Amino acid sequence: MTALDATTSALVFAEITDDDVPAVVALWHECGLTRPWNDPALDIADARLSPTSTVLAARAPASEGGAVVASVMAGYDGHRGWLYYVAVSPGLQGSGLGRAAVSAGEEWLRAGGARKVQLMVRTTNAQALGFYDRLGYEEQSTTVLGRWF
Repeated sequence: MTALDATTSALVFAEITDDDVPAVVALWHECGLTRPWNDPALDIADARLSPTSTVLAARAPASEGGAVVASVMAGYDGHRGWLYYVAVSPGLQGSGLGRAAVSAGEEWLRAGGARKVQLMVRTTNAQALGFYDRLGYEEQSTTVLGRWF
């Protein structure tokens, strides 16, 4: 066990900086969250441009290299909050960092006025569905529709 494994519950989530963007994109790729039709760097740039969205990240202590080890993107549309790109370095999954990422995103949304939070999970991602179920998230009776501009 590394010192990081023992201290993951003490890691702090903060808004990312310009210097963090490549590491966050790499984390999202490593966690399989990206898709060819979504440019993760553009998603980050768009989120950071709006006062109603953010990207938060937790970093390993400097003694462990200071790498980005977890992230969450949060956005508030004025009606409800949304979480996206909840990611934890594969070697640290199961350490509580995922729960901490969700909590950090929820707190950011709550502070901005959101009364409800939602997220989307691919129906084929049983591991993520189980994770969110354990956190109290419930399936909503909705169908998500979309269209590219």
